[in-house]
Amino acid sequence: MEKFDVTVIGSGPGGYVAAIRCAQLGMKTALIEKYPSLGGTCLNVGCIPSKALLDSTEHYHKAVHQFADHGIEVKGVKVDLPKMIERKRGVVKATVAGIDYLMKKNKITVFTGHGSFVNKNMIEILKADGSKEQIESAKTIIATGSKPASLPGIEIDKKRIITSTEALELQEIPKHMIIIGGGVIGLELGSVYARLGAKVSVVEFMDSIIATMDRGLGKELQRLLKKDLGFEFYLKHKVTGVSAKGKEVTVSADNDKGEKIELKGDYCLVAVGRKTYTENLGLDKAGVKVDNRGRIETDEHLKTNVDNIYAIGDVIKGAMLAHKAEEEGVFVAETMAGQKPHINYNLIPGVVYTWPEVASVGFTEEQLKEQGKKYKVGSFPFKASGRARASMDTDGFVKVLADEATDEILGVHMIGPRCADMIAEGVVAMEYRASAEDIARMSHAHPTFTENMKEACLDATAKRPIHL
Repeated sequence: MEKFDVTVIGSGPGGYVAAIRCAQLGMKTALIEKYPSLGGTCLNVGCIPSKALLDSTEHYHKAVHQFADHGIEVKGVKVDLPKMIERKRGVVKATVAGIDYLMKKNKITVFTGHGSFVNKNMIEILKADGSKEQIESAKTIIATGSKPASLPGIEIDKKRIITSTEALELQEIPKHMIIIGGGVIGLELGSVYARLGAKVSVVEFMDSIIATMDRGLGKELQRLLKKDLGFEFYLKHKVTGVSAKGKEVTVSADNDKGEKIELKGDYCLVAVGRKTYTENLGLDKAGVKVDNRGRIETDEHLKTNVDNIYAIGDVIKGAMLAHKAEEEGVFVAETMAGQKPHINYNLIPGVVYTWPEVASVGFTEEQLKEQGKKYKVGSFPFKASGRARASMDTDGFVKVLADEATDEILGVHMIGPRCADMIAEGVVAMEYRASAEDIARMSHAHPTFTENMKEACLDATAKRPIHL
């Protein structure tokens, strides 16, 4: 029986990053993946393929709606959805191949099959052909991720009533896609098909889309999706039933007044979040405890109640984000090596890859009000940005929240062009506990979108933006 210093179960961003860092620190490392390709949900049926489709459809949308304003005449523009899907598959294949290379480079032993605990030090791998193999591991990191969640009474048939996985493989443009859930996944995939001409209706239980982010962002994104892509929103609606007959789906819902509505379309995307995936992992055999939501319980070092078993990513509490899992993978590897790493969970950014993009880090206004914290607000609209005017991306704003007494930045919230990249400045600023004035006094290249961050900080610290 082969023995390892550490075994990682699950090869998503958390798992493969943990494996690489363990190997870098001199540990003999094994990685177990249930599916034939590495990378988990993110690389195969999540972050990467969805961004590929978002980019492709954004090119098409601009060709149809903006190229003429740029002085570019294009006639007969049409969508080849199967080719678009095929390009997406190519992006996934190349990215997964990159992970294969990294495993070989770092001398990580990869096992393909379903891993489960025999006891706390022994793991069994069930392979596709039915054969089994056992390995011994001094330590184990559980990184098995999550899978799409559903609602009681909804039967997902993967044909007309679908999850994000099937939405990434459609071979036709929906006529009317009904999306249950106004969160990140639903809005991103809704944007993909709305740009291609689908009617999109979003049914959301809460009174705001992207409800966990700053409310100002949700309000602006809702306005822009309605204006630019024709989204319809049914907020404060509770879904009571979903059925499919032939090529038609029917979604029934009640609003907050008890009034019933019925929507009919050809596809229903259930995008109500994700749930922890630990099925048939043998947690009971290892003695690992889970909470009432099925998440694995860990301490501040991400160690479970079993002294040699750790857990990271979507299987534990916290935001289900690839980059959160990556940070935790490094954290656990370095903790095992006797180092003293840290993670500030308040400074893990959230991003929505619609267009305009939405990004956020730190406290929201709602959270600061709840804490009774006195704060200042600075904001700057993209319509006042020369760079945004040049690219015809003038929707949105950057908002900075700063401590009223100390001027320390407490939160950064933005919606606009390239905010997914711009939010990194907010993260760096807050990691180093910068004040709004610190950022306002830093030189930002002109013309760039990031000047909006400088201007918002000027507004927060002294109410003196230059270009507004």
